[in-house]
Amino acid sequence: MALIALAADKGSPGVSTAAVALAAVWPRRVLLAETDPAGGDLVYRSAAAHGGPLNPNTGMLSIAATARRGLVPDQLWDHVQPLSGGLEVLVGLGNSEQAAGLAGLWPTLGHAFASLADSPHAAADVIADCGRISGDTPAAELFPHASLVLLVSRTEPEALARVRDRAAALAGKLNGGSRVAGPGSPMVGVVLIADTGSAAKLASQVNDMLVHAQTGARVVGTLADDPAGAEQLAGRRRGRLDKSLLIRTARKVTADLYQQYGAAWSASAHAAQPHQPHQPHQSQPQQGQYAPSAQQYQPGQPGQPAPQGSPQGGGRPSDGRAAGAGR
Repeated sequence: MALIALAADKGSPGVSTAAVALAAVWPRRVLLAETDPAGGDLVYRSAAAHGGPLNPNTGMLSIAATARRGLVPDQLWDHVQPLSGGLEVLVGLGNSEQAAGLAGLWPTLGHAFASLADSPHAAADVIADCGRISGDTPAAELFPHASLVLLVSRTEPEALARVRDRAAALAGKLNGGSRVAGPGSPMVGVVLIADTGSAAKLASQVNDMLVHAQTGARVVGTLADDPAGAEQLAGRRRGRLDKSLLIRTARKVTADLYQQYGAAWSASAHAAQPHQPHQPHQSQPQQGQYAPSAQQYQPGQPGQPAPQGSPQGGGRPSDGRAAGAGR
């Protein structure tokens, strides 16, 4: 299991939408962490599992006091809230001013996020929405602890030029000047937000550009530029979320990521737990874990009860488990 950090260089390409969409279809237990120092959005857009609003004081804000005394990975769960669809989230800060309370604690958080994979009690992958990383954002201090850093970009020429330069700079920084990921160093990937009709061609062209520029990064997949799907994911529009282009392409990205990296992530987790017997991936949940559900999911609105038949805290529909859209 692993820490996967999502970020953007500039603008609003949809990092939060991408993070929620990937978490909603993640094949193993996952914690979605809103780690953008500028603040999170889920508390304003999403309903909690009990049907009421999320508590803005439980999440990144509350974890600051705990982390100053040291942070055991399992303590993260004390600050987590389930959304109406069952997705477990660490709610982000209310505004950028609150980020001062986390000064000096970002490496501690990064280590805890990465080490959650090794918990013998409640192991999980962590998907961190880091927002924009241009400038000296402290969220970048999470990256050395990640297994994969994904830069989200749209496909306008200026956006691609920025993600190329950002990927090269980031890969060099994370690998001591080399752009080739060494043992223990995170890989840098690019996720494109693109029209599905041209996505494959654009992904190939952008990947060639990244290779030619010797950035050390690769395109790992594309998510559909699907405003209707994003609105459904945010709970602001009705429809079959599991049939949306956004969720369908998110499934493809997660499947490709696990085909390429999943074995290494699992091996790493098992190596860190020699006292735990090897357990193959199971279709049924172990105690304390969730299993994907094929049922249709309709995200709830803040302050409204969850849809009838949707899981409450203990369920994780694989077809979209959260209400929340991106910046």
